[in-house]
Amino acid sequence: MKKSFVSLSLAAALVAGSIPAINTASAETLNNLKEERSSIENQREEISGEISTTNNRIEEIIKEQEKVTAQIKKLDSKIEDTEGKINSVSGEIDDTNAQIEKLRGEIEELKKKIEERTALLEERARAIQLTGGSVSYVDVLLGAENFGDFIDRFSAVNTLVSADRKIMEEQRQDKESLEQKEEEVQQQLAELEAQKAELDGLKAELDGQKADKGTLMDELEAKQAELEDEKAELEAQDEHLHEMAADVENKIMAEQERLAELARQREIERQKELERQRQAEEERKAAEADAAEAAAAAAASASQTSGSSSSAPAPAPSAPAVSAPVSAGDWTSPSYGRMTTEFGYDILNGKTRYHYGIDIANSPGTAVSAAASGYVVEAGFNDGGYGNMVLITHNINGQTITTLYAHLSSIGVSQGSYVEKGQYIGGMGNTGYSFGSHLHFEVHEGGWNGSKSNAVNPRKYISF
Repeated sequence: MKKSFVSLSLAAALVAGSIPAINTASAETLNNLKEERSSIENQREEISGEISTTNNRIEEIIKEQEKVTAQIKKLDSKIEDTEGKINSVSGEIDDTNAQIEKLRGEIEELKKKIEERTALLEERARAIQLTGGSVSYVDVLLGAENFGDFIDRFSAVNTLVSADRKIMEEQRQDKESLEQKEEEVQQQLAELEAQKAELDGLKAELDGQKADKGTLMDELEAKQAELEDEKAELEAQDEHLHEMAADVENKIMAEQERLAELARQREIERQKELERQRQAEEERKAAEADAAEAAAAAAASASQTSGSSSSAPAPAPSAPAVSAPVSAGDWTSPSYGRMTTEFGYDILNGKTRYHYGIDIANSPGTAVSAAASGYVVEAGFNDGGYGNMVLITHNINGQTITTLYAHLSSIGVSQGSYVEKGQYIGGMGNTGYSFGSHLHFEVHEGGWNGSKSNAVNPRKYISF
């Protein structure tokens, strides 16, 4: 992209250097100026294409930024949700740790009870050992002295047996409860810690994705800024070329006006010459009439003097031969043949179009003449569809009029030359955007501006 800026700048500088000052426009040719204008227009088209491409790239980057922004928003939402879950699990972990601490306190209490019960059982065992180890609950019952004593002994033994069984059952249950609570709490804590670890990992992953998206966004913004700078430079180049094109266009108009002024002055001189010729013809006719009258008078006098003698009068001198004009008036038909298309709307290849001239068809090479006297503004090949084309500027009764002759097979005049009405300027042909040998003839009131906005029906001035 930067290389193209440099090349365009150099090209613009070269074109600018090749355009002479306005005050020397009279020494320039329209062909050179139009070539310069065409070169500038080509450069502007190239720059316009690059601006369009840059705009498309900027739009693509903006769309990509919108996607990245949407992704970052989704990541922010996920991160926020994950952080909420982490906080919730962390709270559960704290509650579980508190439960574990409480349970540990209960476990300590259970351990103390177990130790106390164990000591009690051990004490009872030692008591049995001190009595010889052979005392049984049956001996205690049989040693009763009477029935009342038996009942007392039985009740005491039953109480001792029940107490021992209860102590043993409580011992077993407390141990099982302790083991179950420890297992449940440890499992719950492990699950919570695993869940928190998973959430921490997810958050770290989301943070990493967000950081990557942030980096991508920075790169996209930097690229957009770079493209905006390139676009600004292209627009500056285009503005410079636009100013150059306007300058060249002014020079082209000045040259056309110069040629139109030359045509006007030439027309004035032609009218003066016609007036001189008319006066000379009147003087000649008057002289011939005077000579004829004098000859008649002399013949009459001689007849009276000689009486019977007679002679034929001397013949009057003949007028010099004058070539007949192509047609009367300021205009004449540029060629002859069959009128195929009139001025205005018509249909070409099935599509409606506006036809800005009149088409006259005939065989290739049929003579094409200047419709009026004037200066040749342009003579050469036109790549806009006209093919070989001649433009002539005329000044008719103080009005500038331009005529156009297109699709010629040959050109017989050069740019800047003066042509008389009816003078041969080329041969009818089929060059450019054409579908057969014919002359496409246009009339423009004013200079030819290419937009054809001032084109009029040629029949306004010429009877075909």
